[in-house]
Amino acid sequence: MPLSPRRRALLGGSVVALAAGLHDLLRFSHAASAPEAPDGRPRLQGTAPALFIGHGSPMNALQDNDFTRHLRRWGRELGLPKAVLMVSAHWLTEGQTAVMVDAQPSTLHDFGGFPPELFAQRYPAPGAPDWAARTAGRLAPRAIGRHQGRGLDHGAWTVLKHLYPAADVPVFQLSIDITRPAAYHLAVGKAIAALRAEGVLVIGSGNIVHNLGDTVRGATPSVRGLRDWADDFDQRAKGALEAGDTAALLAYERLGPHGQRAVPFPDHYFPLLYALGTAQAGERARQVFEGFQSGTLSMRCVQWG
Repeated sequence: MPLSPRRRALLGGSVVALAAGLHDLLRFSHAASAPEAPDGRPRLQGTAPALFIGHGSPMNALQDNDFTRHLRRWGRELGLPKAVLMVSAHWLTEGQTAVMVDAQPSTLHDFGGFPPELFAQRYPAPGAPDWAARTAGRLAPRAIGRHQGRGLDHGAWTVLKHLYPAADVPVFQLSIDITRPAAYHLAVGKAIAALRAEGVLVIGSGNIVHNLGDTVRGATPSVRGLRDWADDFDQRAKGALEAGDTAALLAYERLGPHGQRAVPFPDHYFPLLYALGTAQAGERARQVFEGFQSGTLSMRCVQWG
């Protein structure tokens, strides 16, 4: 679905800021684009967890850093699910939620200003059209679009490349209807929660703090935010997650004095609400990774179940 002129303008600014603000701090290896060989990890048993992953720069796909090493360990600990349902900040629709039905999705390089090595990357995981159809059914009576031919965006494949480097887990994506309020996205998460009991790993991929116009150029990765406003919002979100304070997380604009600066546009925040929506009674949020890139981009990763 086409995006509004305002959204296209915001996306254009984001690409410029990504290229200018993040490229300097990230060194990368000349990684091959082919998937790695299967490493014999076991199948995930029982109910699959739900994850939120702060994905940061696309360059993390090529990086061997603390964040990507955590992703690799995390994937080994999880085991292989039957499929991954990915809700990425980089698939936005207007007026309708859509599901990806490709049997073999391509790798989408939805960015600019990065080196050729990044554009050479491929993540050839199979799709999951049957699971996509079942997901659409669970979202009834909402009208759900079926989308084919778009490909896995970088919010999906740059993290899956480290979680499941053999690209041997079927993957499909669910779009974010960006015209809807926060409560809608939480409700969609609740509607798809039962997929976890069937072995589907639900992942929201975004960033809790994401303001590409207000990063710290040249900053190296840090444990805490290098600007008070970013660190304060990230810590308040952490506190709300650990307290199970869903109301505070829904009212993110009022989560402390810096909500609107930390989340100037909610595309990267809303994926958190999908994962949160799938949480079952008694499941507490576990902080899997905490840190910042470019001074103000929260890389926080969370697991339920």
